[in-house]
Amino acid sequence: MSNRMTGTVETVEKWKSWGIPVSDFIEDVGKYLTIHHKIGEAEVGTESAEVALRKLDEMLHKYKMFEAGLAEKKRRLEGQIPEISQTLDAIKHLNENRGKTIDTSFQLADAVFAKAQVDCNDKVMLWLGANVMLEYDIDEAEGLLTNNRANAIKSLEDVKEQLAFLRDQMTTTEVSMARVYNWDVNRRKSENKP
Repeated sequence: MSNRMTGTVETVEKWKSWGIPVSDFIEDVGKYLTIHHKIGEAEVGTESAEVALRKLDEMLHKYKMFEAGLAEKKRRLEGQIPEISQTLDAIKHLNENRGKTIDTSFQLADAVFAKAQVDCNDKVMLWLGANVMLEYDIDEAEGLLTNNRANAIKSLEDVKEQLAFLRDQMTTTEVSMARVYNWDVNRRKSENKP
């Protein structure tokens, strides 16, 4: 059995921090079953292989649950980043026109816009979600949004890296399942030969 957790200490620590279990590639199936799934004193056989396959299948289901959660987080971040960027662009535009009154249009609903005159002063209101809106100094708001966008971009990169790692673990688990299954089929064939 070969351990797939190879890499720098920093990389291995990052993998552990994600909470995604690492899948080992089963190189020698007989040895793996003897060490991990031997039942009593009997020789390793179909029962051991079935136990191993059930464990590997459980691990695959866990990976799929991780994948669903990460995919949802990725979708949320991919929607959040453009929204933050648009708000940041609006803040920058207001900041550039500070002290002036500008004509603009704003979105009321999908495909419904209204025209307005906006006094560009030192304060803006930011919608934070969960029915919360706060007033910020315009420079503070720009800094906050710049930081939020950078954090969202970093989070999206992390999620993509986690998804790639997770898919590698799923592939390794599927290959290991196939190896255990094929080992058992070949063992049974050899037992039935005259």
